[in-house]
Amino acid sequence: MLLPHISTSSPSAALVIAGGCIRRGMHIYKISASSHGQSPKPLRYAVLGAGFAGLSVTWHLLQHTSKESHVCIDIYDDVGIGGGASGVSGGLLHPYSPKVKPLWRSMECWEESLKLLSIAEAAVEPNKLNGGSQGLGGHDSDDFIVRRRGIVRPAASLKNLDLMNENAQNCLAGCRIESVDKEAAERLVPNLSVPCNLAFYMPEAVNVHPQRYLEALYSACQDLVKDTSVSDLHRKELNLHKKTVNNLLELSGEYDSVIVCMGARAASLPELSERLPLRTCRGVIAHLQLPDDIRESYPQHGPSILSDAWLAIHGPRDIRLGSTWEWKSKNYSQNVTVEEALKALEELLPKASAIYPGIKNWDYIAAKAGLRAMPPLTSHGSLPLLGCIDEYLKGKQTCKFWLFTGLGSRGLLYHAWLGKLIAQAVVSSNEDVIPSELIAWKSRMK
Repeated sequence: MLLPHISTSSPSAALVIAGGCIRRGMHIYKISASSHGQSPKPLRYAVLGAGFAGLSVTWHLLQHTSKESHVCIDIYDDVGIGGGASGVSGGLLHPYSPKVKPLWRSMECWEESLKLLSIAEAAVEPNKLNGGSQGLGGHDSDDFIVRRRGIVRPAASLKNLDLMNENAQNCLAGCRIESVDKEAAERLVPNLSVPCNLAFYMPEAVNVHPQRYLEALYSACQDLVKDTSVSDLHRKELNLHKKTVNNLLELSGEYDSVIVCMGARAASLPELSERLPLRTCRGVIAHLQLPDDIRESYPQHGPSILSDAWLAIHGPRDIRLGSTWEWKSKNYSQNVTVEEALKALEELLPKASAIYPGIKNWDYIAAKAGLRAMPPLTSHGSLPLLGCIDEYLKGKQTCKFWLFTGLGSRGLLYHAWLGKLIAQAVVSSNEDVIPSELIAWKSRMK
């Protein structure tokens, strides 16, 4: 049988042999091949969904499986890369809640997201990154994936002013918050409205083009497959199938593990229907541009704006405005009707103009929407749902099934670190590597 050399002379080299596999630490080696030189059976993983969750899991599965393993990963998404809510998200990444309070495990999530964003940028050809500029920042052309432009949040009322001040003094080292007065805020964004004469500026906050990021991350996965395929026996494979998976049991027997990363669509699977504590929420995002007859544009290096409505700056004359919240929607389509777009603008423009009056000069170009999977509120905040879901298919499955969903409106912050955790759990077949807060939903559903 074809196995890497593994010493068992020390306790640290302990092996677990079961089910035709040898597991050592985080690595699993198939031993199904005979001693006559046959190719070993590959480890096969199915990832359902090609958004933030699915591509993060895919990248980390490729990272955490052994170089000596023959690994095949099949991604299933009927609309392709970024075809769901991830591809139309606002793209504003920072590790704080709407009141600028740090979110659960903010530091780990923030650092892992920046790493994955840098990996995606590095996978894109230099001529597509604003003349070859690499790294997080500096991409002011219309082709950017990631850029550090910062985010400014005017204090809209006295109610949360003290909390914002407190967090500005005790902010995370990797994403500081600066308290700026009205004059300084207006230097960042001319004519910005600052109701309480104080705003909070996060210069390291990141502005992402979500669709381009996801496409670049998939390219990074493809590159990693090429780089780690050392031979026919020890190679990686990656396939994208634009195909709908109607139920999990149709995949049973084909894969060693299946990871469900389908966002709101996870609840439509018959095995999970009415068993997940998720709420759906459709959000519309509008694309606005300055008309040609207006000279004065958004400042070249001006930050994006957070308020009751947010403004994600894609360029001096290009802005995304969001987002609406339509609870209990079942509309998965990114397409927005004229009626839905007009309704969204009626809701969003007054909120945006209260902070940035200049938005009244911008023209509506188009709109897209996404159906978010909103997780339940816990003592740690609204946390995504992770874990092994074999108990929901007890006695029927021939492989292990895992779930990673409920990213809600914070997919960019949570996707990288949690994708890493679920990949480690899958490769080691050990749910204990996942923090208990993320799997607590399962006990509440019993």
